[in-house]
Formats: sequence, structure tokens, C-alpha cells
Amino acid sequence: MADQIKVLIVDDIPETRDHLTKLLGFEADIEVVGSAASGTEALDLAVKLSPDVILMDINMPDMDGISTTEQLASRAPNASVVMMSVQGEADYLRRSMLAGAREFLTKPFSSDELTASIRQVYIREREKVARIAAVVPVAGGGAKDSDRDPGIVVAVFSPKGGVGRTTVSVNMAVAAATELGKDVVLVDGSFQFGDVGVLLNLNPKNKSIADLIPELDAGESDSLETFVINHSSGIGVLLAPPSPEMAELITPAGIKRVLEALRAQHDLVIVDCTSWFNDTTLGILDTADIILTMLSLEITSIKNMRLFLEVAEQLGYETDKVRLVLNRADSTLGIKVIDVENSIGRKIDHTIVSDGRSVVYALNRGVPFFLSNREAQVSHDILRLASAVVGERQPAATEEVQKAAPRKSLFAWR
Repeated sequence: MADQIKVLIVDDIPETRDHLTKLLGFEADIEVVGSAASGTEALDLAVKLSPDVILMDINMPDMDGISTTEQLASRAPNASVVMMSVQGEADYLRRSMLAGAREFLTKPFSSDELTASIRQVYIREREKVARIAAVVPVAGGGAKDSDRDPGIVVAVFSPKGGVGRTTVSVNMAVAAATELGKDVVLVDGSFQFGDVGVLLNLNPKNKSIADLIPELDAGESDSLETFVINHSSGIGVLLAPPSPEMAELITPAGIKRVLEALRAQHDLVIVDCTSWFNDTTLGILDTADIILTMLSLEITSIKNMRLFLEVAEQLGYETDKVRLVLNRADSTLGIKVIDVENSIGRKIDHTIVSDGRSVVYALNRGVPFFLSNREAQVSHDILRLASAVVGERQPAATEEVQKAAPRKSLFAWR
């Protein structure tokens, strides 16, 4: 017999609790282990009953569902929350996801929608736990950070703005953390006008890369993680400075030092680069093991990509280091993928479909679409891209090789 999914129902209305219990009673693989009328009672029962899934009403008198979900993260970390609400506004969804909920159901919902959500979050959590268990060292035999294999640094770059670079960076980071079980840190490399914080609804405050670099310059490497903000999706985020003028504090040597320090402590470091060349961007591209270079089915994007590939060759980047990602690949704009490949003289390595509805809706809410619309085709494409990145390690050039092959600065070419 397959494992039963243990469900705890939390709602302050008795009729709703009874109705949900009866609905789930028809499902052979789902068992309602208890019900609670308040957030406080839910916390106590979650500890006692160890449910797999908690159906949580968002509006309750003593403690609302969002506050309860936040506390469940520490008191019942193995339980996945499906939030329920009569309000379907974007703000409710955003706050629920940030609190740690895995699904959001708007009342009234059908029996099929309810059971499908329960099964989906249960399966995802089981798969995530299995992946994490596969990579965690045996107790007592774990290696220190200094002994662990260095992580992969991935630079997401585009020689033209507006192709979805930041959106792909954010959602790929979330996919690698939630689905692939990787320890991921996302770095906003657009130091003047970074948007990573906006897409994740994070405020830089006094925690940005501009504050971190002086600490590393002073040899305070232990303070690295204090500048990395933990997002509810499980990724760490190093934000861009809060004001454009602070970008001047970031030097090529400084950004390289930051990335190497993050590489030593994380499985995957993803950097959302700015769309123009400067010394700090080149420092990121030099340090990266993989450069995901994005383009779209627009003539200006294709032209800029052709120029970038010429520059990448002059900079000495190996062909395998630069991967081409075609975003909105199914757009009907009169340009075919084969035309793009013929124009730039290279095959496209990865494609992502166009889904403006899901992407823009998620962007405006500050919730990655990989969390809010996991079953969309664009989310599948993002997961496939993340899997390809973590599955193939591109060795970074050794320090000896870099010293033996000095290159002329890009900005010295005329």
C-alpha cells in the first residue's frame, strides 16, 4: 500500500473543517489526522501529529495563517502548507509564498483542485528531501568548508537589455534550490540598477555587496554570510547597492574576491549581470565557470549576440564556457531559431518558451513564477536549464594559466 499523506486542517469555521474532512475521506492515499480552529492550536497539533501537509486558512482571529506558517517553519519544518483564502488578490499570494506556503487555493475550490494541490506539494517535498539526503555527508564524516569541492559560478549575461535576464536568474536559482536540493546564492551583479530585490520583494537596507567588499578587503571573511539575505524559497541573496552611486565602491578585484568566497561555501553561485561591458562585468565573466548568454528573437538582440561572441573569442573564453539561451523561443515574430543559429554561427544550447501572463503576473507580485506556477511550461524549461547547469561542471581556469596568458583590456581595443 502506498504511503498515506497525513493532512492537518486549520480553519476557524467548523463547517469548513467538516466539509474538507469529508471531501478528503474519499481519497485512499490521504488521511486527515486532525483539525484546528486557530493558529495557536495548529502549532501544537503540528508538533504532536507531524502532518505531511497542512491546509491553512489565511484569516483567523487569534493568529492568521501567514503568521502561523512562519512559525511552522521552525516548529514543524517537514510540513508543507497549502494556504486557503476567499481573497485571491496578488498581495495575499505574495505574502503567503514569502511565509513559506507551497500552494495557494482560492475559495471556493473543487475537490480535484484540493487533492491535486495536496499531492503535488507532498511529492515535491519528498523529492526535495531525497535529493538533499543524497548529497549530505554521513554523520561524523562531513568535510569542513575548506575541504569541500568549490561550487559552480554561473554568470547570466546578455549584451542587450529586455530579454528576461533577471527573471531567468531568479527563477533558476529557486529551481536549483527547491527542486535540485542545491545550496544556492544569487548575486545581483547589476550594481547601479539591480532588480533582483524587486523580483523577490527584498529590501537591501544595510546588506548589499557594497558593504561586503570592504569587509573582505579587511580580511573579515567570516562576515560573508551576514550580508547574504535568506529568502523564503531557500536561496541566499546578495543584493546590489541601494543607490546607484554606491556602485563605484565595487571594483573588479573586489567582485572576484566575493565570488570566490561564495564559491567556497555554496554549491551554486548565480550572478545576474548588467547588460553592458565594464571592468566589473568582465571580472564576473572571467571568474564564472559558465556564462549563460541570453538572446531573443529580435534582430537587435541577434546582432548584439554576434558581436559578443566575437568579443568572447578574443577574451579567450572556451566555447563550452559560453552557453546560448534563447528566451521566448516560441514567439511568432517572423524569425526562426535556425535563422538565429545561421546568423550567429552557433547552435542554441537552451530554449525557454514565452509565457507573458505567468511571468509578468509573478513579477508584479514579487513571487518567482517557479513557486507560484510550478506546472507551467516556462517553469519546466527553467528547471531543465538549472539541471543542465549543475549537471555539467566547467572547470575554471587555474591561477597559473591566467598568469601565463595575460590579455589586453577590452577597453583598450579600438
